[in-house]
Amino acid sequence: MQQTFRLTIDCPDQVGLVAAVSQFLAGHSATIVEANHHTDQQTGRFFMRHEIRADSLPLSLEAFRDAFRPIAEQYQMNWRLTDSHQKQKVALLASHESHCLIDLLHRWHTNELHCDIPCIIANHPHMQQFADWYNIPFHWVDFQGLGRDKAFEEIQTLLAHYRADLTVLARFMQILPDSLCRELAGKAINIHHSFLPSFAGARPYQQAYERGVKLIGATCHYVTSDLDEGPIIEQEVIRISHSDTAADMVRKGKNCEKQALANGVRYHLEDRVIIHHHKTVVFA
Repeated sequence: MQQTFRLTIDCPDQVGLVAAVSQFLAGHSATIVEANHHTDQQTGRFFMRHEIRADSLPLSLEAFRDAFRPIAEQYQMNWRLTDSHQKQKVALLASHESHCLIDLLHRWHTNELHCDIPCIIANHPHMQQFADWYNIPFHWVDFQGLGRDKAFEEIQTLLAHYRADLTVLARFMQILPDSLCRELAGKAINIHHSFLPSFAGARPYQQAYERGVKLIGATCHYVTSDLDEGPIIEQEVIRISHSDTAADMVRKGKNCEKQALANGVRYHLEDRVIIHHHKTVVFA
């Protein structure tokens, strides 16, 4: 895979901003392989993502950061510069449902997801079979035996031990405590089996069945202390009919869950998501 540097910017929209970035890149002979811009007219914010061929630059990643910093300060930028060859460590959390976990593991195994998976953590011991298949360290956290507070303390310790850059709740059916949500802000992704904001909380497919909806879906979003209300990264939908039972919706919805979660994780890993307040800009 070609090595690139990814420059993402979020700042007040202003005259001369794009020109300043363009002149900086041109001045260092940068070859841009992908460029995305967006201006939020309501908030007056500007968002940018540039992907630059690393071998076109005479600068290292750190030298690039040092050289770009004065421009970033001048235009009041929130910005990041990352190296596509530096893999993020993604910890996977799961409960008794395996479809999202297995899908992510397969995509990682086939190099669709460019990351490392240092561990799988689950509150059901039978999930170890999937970790063993992919030769990934597995940790069972016994919520019943430990109690909720101690169980989450153990999870927090494990995430720190493995130095996880991203935590993915692959149908992990436990509500994270507020303290952990704050610690993982912008670094934890959840899949909810509903087209949020409709049918948040428990048993969304049953809720959808009782309302007689014609579309169901799944929502990949960042985890916040407000349950199922974090910034949305990706959503998938599928059409259903009056003849579908709640069980049919569960079966059909699983495909939406897998696809939305996989896309959301990939967008995050590729630095395609910029969080702004309760929303995201996704340069998919």
